Amino acid sequence: MSWTDAYETIRFERRGRVITATLNLPDSLNAVNARMHTELSRVFVDLNDDAESDIVVLTGAGRAFCAGGDIDWMQDAIDAPRLFEQTAYEAKRIVFSQLDLEKPLICRLNGHAIGLGATIALGCDVVIADERAKIGDPHVAVGLVAGDGGAVLWSHLIGYLRAKEYLLTGDLIPAPEAARMGLINRAVPADTLDDDVDQLADRLASGARKAIRWTKVVSNLALKQVAHAVMDPSIAYESLSNVSDDHREAVAAFREKRAPKFTGN
Repeated sequence: MSWTDAYETIRFERRGRVITATLNLPDSLNAVNARMHTELSRVFVDLNDDAESDIVVLTGAGRAFCAGGDIDWMQDAIDAPRLFEQTAYEAKRIVFSQLDLEKPLICRLNGHAIGLGATIALGCDVVIADERAKIGDPHVAVGLVAGDGGAVLWSHLIGYLRAKEYLLTGDLIPAPEAARMGLINRAVPADTLDDDVDQLADRLASGARKAIRWTKVVSNLALKQVAHAVMDPSIAYESLSNVSDDHREAVAAFREKRAPKFTGN
């Protein structure tokens, strides 16, 4: 039995020394539910320990990379706030274990990456996107603090001023614009996405494995220091916003297909 058999919401494929991990809830645009969140909190550890691969590709099934948090899961956390304790623990593990992964991690951004989906995409080493995709972190649109990694990654990639504009508004960025500002590496036509990702993966897989891995390790050191400084207060503030009136209103409005009416509470 392979370690991959323990996963229900992520599927795995191998091509030589390249392993592809696919978020696999396409009917919900790969929105993260409780099960996927738990699996994300351990998948990068398992991938790091996988003896049969040197390169990891991360992508989504269907027409989206990841639509963020599942709305029913959000409602569960509102109804039973103690559930957020497990979520908070896992959220830190997702970010830290992704940054600790020594193997090159390529994001095949096949569609929109929203909220936590954007965090996971931007935590990769290289992001190659379908030019039709959009990326953004609209935590504030559902009354939540962008605490699951957005505050760490966005400012590191595009600077504090620009990052705060997008985190405070929650606006989505088309992939070509995201590439121009340095948020992702490049946006390519849909029909060349697979070839572009495969070419890079194969080039890295045929390179000097130790030199490539350890170059990634040292390149991530400064970012890991920021993550360890920021994640605890970020998750704490997001936990507080989980029990706010505005978050409850935003979730209700989403379920009722109407615009939320925020009160600031």
